[in-house]
Amino acid sequence: MFSNYYKGENKLKRKFILLALTAFIATTLFSGCASKQTKDSSLADIKAKGKFVVGLDDTFAPMGYRDPDTNELIGFDIDLAKEAAKRMGVQVEFKPVDWAGVVMSLNNKDIDVIWNGLTITADRQKEINYTKPYIKNSQMIVTLANSTIKTKADLSGKVVATQLGSSSVDALNAEPAVTKTFKELKKFDTFTTALTELKAKRADAVVIDALVGNFYMAKEPGAYATLKENFGEEQMGVGVRKTDETFLAELNKVMDAMKADGTADQIAKKWFGTADILIK
Repeated sequence: MFSNYYKGENKLKRKFILLALTAFIATTLFSGCASKQTKDSSLADIKAKGKFVVGLDDTFAPMGYRDPDTNELIGFDIDLAKEAAKRMGVQVEFKPVDWAGVVMSLNNKDIDVIWNGLTITADRQKEINYTKPYIKNSQMIVTLANSTIKTKADLSGKVVATQLGSSSVDALNAEPAVTKTFKELKKFDTFTTALTELKAKRADAVVIDALVGNFYMAKEPGAYATLKENFGEEQMGVGVRKTDETFLAELNKVMDAMKADGTADQIAKKWFGTADILIK
């Protein structure tokens, strides 16, 4: 009787182990299938759509802005994005957006990339991913040519202007010991408006991306001056959603190729007269 009892108990144990093993195998297979189903398809989606959409501030010369004669979008980043799209076998669409909300536009899928002199910052990296850095920049301080402002210390009691939502704001915020001495920090929708305020003497200085500031100063020789000091060096990259890993990998691949074969150098020389700004 006891022998039969133990035999029955062993059968139950074997059956339990078999059921547990079956359940484990089924769970593993399901997890594998689920993993395959949830694999990032961002590049495949772009290919299927036949294009990627670039979000930009269309006043951000010389990175991306409108030709005053034709209203066509032109610029350094415009040319880079067109070349990248060509190499990927897709089209590129440019969509002007509110720069202060550009990261939201990306994560809401209104656009596919931010390609417009986008500075790499720690705060943005919490919300989006970047390609490898491709261009270097600094936050320059611009005044009128006859200004008495020669150093950051001279900004004390002065009105300083910049662009809302730009990395210039981040750079200023990183130096509170300086900014707290300002009479006022004015933030405008565009850098061009900030420069207009400077010309109208409603601002005493403008903190601006050097790439942009040098472009506008070249248009009016002798009108502006720059300080030797700045609000920091920085690097720029193309912004993509954190989920879009395959698309990001492809962008890095084509941009590396553009640097390697000299195409990026040619585009840089066209807009800046030098390729020294590129990060290779």
